[in-house]
Amino acid sequence: MNNPRLVGGPTQRSYGATSDSTVSSVGFSSSSHPELYALGENITTNIYTINSSLKQLDETLKALGTKRDNQGLRDKVHVTQLSTNQIISQTTQELHRLTALIRGKDKQFKLQVEALRDRFKEAVNSYSSKQKQVADKMKFCLLPAEVASQEDEAQDSQPQSEEQLRQLHQQRLMQQDLEFIHGLQIERLQRVKQIEEDVLDVNEVMRELAAMVVEQEQSVNLIEDSVENTYQRVEGGRESLEKAAAYQNKRRRRTLFLFIFAGGIFLVFAVLIYFTWR
Repeated sequence: MNNPRLVGGPTQRSYGATSDSTVSSVGFSSSSHPELYALGENITTNIYTINSSLKQLDETLKALGTKRDNQGLRDKVHVTQLSTNQIISQTTQELHRLTALIRGKDKQFKLQVEALRDRFKEAVNSYSSKQKQVADKMKFCLLPAEVASQEDEAQDSQPQSEEQLRQLHQQRLMQQDLEFIHGLQIERLQRVKQIEEDVLDVNEVMRELAAMVVEQEQSVNLIEDSVENTYQRVEGGRESLEKAAAYQNKRRRRTLFLFIFAGGIFLVFAVLIYFTWR
């Protein structure tokens, strides 16, 4: 079996005299551990995708409130967040499966999965933080078209007299109440709310990952207890064998002594009989 490699290296193909197997980026051999290999590759790919989404959100954050800001850019945020949140949920389930599969395996496998889980947690935390920054900035940044519309209204309503000023002021208030506040602003708030709803519940993901660690530790403790019990049974068996061997040796010595003693008595009687009959 190929020795597991450290997490993070590129995928390799090992050529031997009788075998040809691929080693994943987390060190699982495709021939010896095909399911571990597949899960490790999927999780690594998903982490890369999450980091790519993080970069997209960062670019969006820089564009909000500038000339590059538009409704298409904001709609794209919603699409990105939906797909990435689904990937995060899928990756969490795959980590659960991977944690279950390495039970009973050597420590190297556990270290590799722990490193993979830490990379996932780091990616999720960074992504969730960026989501909140984007949602907060969308609340306070109007689209350039909305800003331009308000500026045009202000320019078109230059008063010519005090009466016109009063009338235009009333008209603007009515227009803002009926059109902007109940129209554009409501629509914008709805879209911002949609983005906020897409923000990942990172605490839930962290709780699931923490549960995996506890589950893995419990599994390790059970294995350690089993090893300890086995050791104690072996030690007890060894002591029993030693006692049995000592007892058997003692019996052999006693039997040998009896034979020697009986032989001595027989020899004495034989000598006495010999001299008596002589």
